[in-house]
Amino acid sequence: MVDSGSETMEHNNAVERRALWWVLFLNAGLSALLTAGAFFASSSVLLANALDNASDAVVYTISLYAATRGDRWKVRAATFSGIMLLMVAIGVAADAIRRFVFGTEPVGGTIIVLAVVAMLINLWCMWILRPHRSEDVNLRATWIFSINDFMSNLGALVAGVLVIWLGRAWPDLVVGLLVAIVVGKGAIEILLDAKQAGQDT
Repeated sequence: MVDSGSETMEHNNAVERRALWWVLFLNAGLSALLTAGAFFASSSVLLANALDNASDAVVYTISLYAATRGDRWKVRAATFSGIMLLMVAIGVAADAIRRFVFGTEPVGGTIIVLAVVAMLINLWCMWILRPHRSEDVNLRATWIFSINDFMSNLGALVAGVLVIWLGRAWPDLVVGLLVAIVVGKGAIEILLDAKQAGQDT
């Protein structure tokens, strides 16, 4: 006789994996698009979002592995997620400072178009993850990632508008730094959540 509890857990794991596969592919594709756009538009904020989405895709891959394991593996995956995000935040901040020192000429129109596309894709990811956002530490981390991504893309949209309006590069650099701060804040939230979940297991 099959245990109904085991069946329920297996079903939940399958649903969780399906959601993670979707957001993995969406983030990987978006990262490639934003990376190309960042180099074309010479944009710090687009590069920040591209790196953020790339780290998300790596983390989702690890989360998929952890989804079929126990709570300890999910805590480890969430911890790794937080560390990855922290590294991205530091890298983004360093790139914005480098561009400020050596100069840059961002293309505002490209930034605006790609920011809108990225926001729509991140809304899609949030719609996929919303039913699962409170199930475990692993999925809470992915939910935080998606919120951070959306806020970062909104910042990129504002930066693109300001670059065109003011004819200056500094909005792109300032928003790039703000994205780094948002990403860093999300990383700390994930690490604290993982620490608490680790103590409860």
